[in-house]
Amino acid sequence: MNELAISKKAFWDIDFTALDPERSALFIMQKVFNYGPWDDQIALLRYYGAERIKQEIVHATYLRESVISFLCTVLQLQKTDFECYSKKQSHPLPWPY
Repeated sequence: MNELAISKKAFWDIDFTALDPERSALFIMQKVFNYGPWDDQIALLRYYGAERIKQEIVHATYLRESVISFLCTVLQLQKTDFECYSKKQSHPLPWPY
């Protein structure tokens, strides 16, 4: 497998060089899809492949609503496939904001 070539933009809060692309795959996917630029998202798809992303990203602890919609379209998933979506639905906030 080739090297994961993504920017550090989504990783402002951690030591980017300490990440292992295999052991931290879900964490990297979650950060890049939520906060990374488009080029980094394309790089993830090329590096991990759609099938691996599809298997892992559904276990993310947090994804923005727009990210879930995007991933549903690209990976042919349903919103209910995502653990974070299901948890959010079962714990609604007392007020919308």
